[in-house]
Amino acid sequence: MRTTLAIATLLVAAALTPLASLADGDHDRARAALQAGEVLPLHVVLERVSRDHPGNVLEVELEREKGLWIYELKILQSGGGLLKLKVDAKTAAIIRQREVQR
Repeated sequence: MRTTLAIATLLVAAALTPLASLADGDHDRARAALQAGEVLPLHVVLERVSRDHPGNVLEVELEREKGLWIYELKILQSGGGLLKLKVDAKTAAIIRQREVQR
């Protein structure tokens, strides 16, 4: 029960403040990228990703790599496996996926 509550709390926090974990300068750059249409809102990306990769989102990071904005997601799958995804923040296309073995 505590695990479920903790995961639910994380999901709500991620949905309400998707960029809050970034440093102030990073937060400002990410907000500017969103306003300029360079990235999709996190809720849109999560909705699209969850169609093919259901589970509980444990962590989200937004980073700039090789000129692209990338959402890095960690998803706890129903079977207990951990899935790491790199997603193009502008198109929601999955760039890379890796399952972490327990």
